[in-house]
Amino acid sequence: MSDEARVTSRVALPEEAQIERQLRPQRLDEYVGQRATVESLRISVEAARRRGEPLDHVLLSGPPGLGKTTLATIMANEMGAQLVTTAGPSLERGGDLMGILTNLGERDVLFIDEVHRLPRIVEELLYPAMEDFAVNFVMDKGLNAKSMRIPLRPFTLVAATTRPGMLTSPLRERFGIFHHLDFYGVEDLTSIVLRSASILGAAIDGSGAEAIAHRSRGTPRIANRLLRRVRDYAQVKGDGTVTAAVARDALDREGVDAAGLDRLDRRFLGAIIEQYGGGPVGLEAIAATINDEAETLAEVVEPFLLKIGFLVRSPNGRKATAVAYAHLGRALPPSPSGQRELPL
Repeated sequence: MSDEARVTSRVALPEEAQIERQLRPQRLDEYVGQRATVESLRISVEAARRRGEPLDHVLLSGPPGLGKTTLATIMANEMGAQLVTTAGPSLERGGDLMGILTNLGERDVLFIDEVHRLPRIVEELLYPAMEDFAVNFVMDKGLNAKSMRIPLRPFTLVAATTRPGMLTSPLRERFGIFHHLDFYGVEDLTSIVLRSASILGAAIDGSGAEAIAHRSRGTPRIANRLLRRVRDYAQVKGDGTVTAAVARDALDREGVDAAGLDRLDRRFLGAIIEQYGGGPVGLEAIAATINDEAETLAEVVEPFLLKIGFLVRSPNGRKATAVAYAHLGRALPPSPSGQRELPL
């Protein structure tokens, strides 16, 4: 893999995924950020434990890397239950889901990532499983078809999605608890970087942690990944201590700028500005221009650019804002009246 591909890729390598798991908090008391969500879940978990019942089904939504998988793990730990994980695209047939459901123990937690990508036939098997803790399985076909009702042990389904709008109403309505995770503030990300640095044994001061937090796109997963890159840089190019100056120099070299934009973000905005005059332009056209997948751009790139005001959506497509032009050092295009557009 080339250096540029390694820098711009946001998919964790196997060894990095192992490190990420080590950095994840295991209890609600260790979880940083998302205060309203954590407090609500704390009450729900405690109430379920006191009644000796499984936790109600939970739907977590939000951009990648904000802690949905971590919260599923924490809920299983808090309930003293086993966590069974799978993903929507891997459940291709009803039998795949049946095998998982029938092997769940009482009050176990089943975590389904990317639940919006469940095939319809699998999703329909989930309905009675969630409501009645039973599944209706059809044997044979045609005149010999028979329906068999298989009871299940009471369990909790925790589902995660980056695209809540793609969920069907019947599935969404069967969740008793719904939480949306939003991007983290710099203060919370600084605390996460300091905690992760202590686990990794990396020497870091408060200013270094804050410098990393500022460029982490409001995302703990990215903050932890940048911390590891900066730690490596500090050991090779410095005295091993991560300071603000070291962090900024390391991240500049990695292609992560002061706003947290990396090469993919800048290619995305650059295509809108250079090829399409600032927009509006459809997502598929942008994806074809920069040779990337539209789904990746919609789930990974767009949310943060919308959050920081570099991008707007209109009925006709995506449009770069004046703030984005200024950040990239580009001149605003003239308006139809011949004057430059005013900043948004």
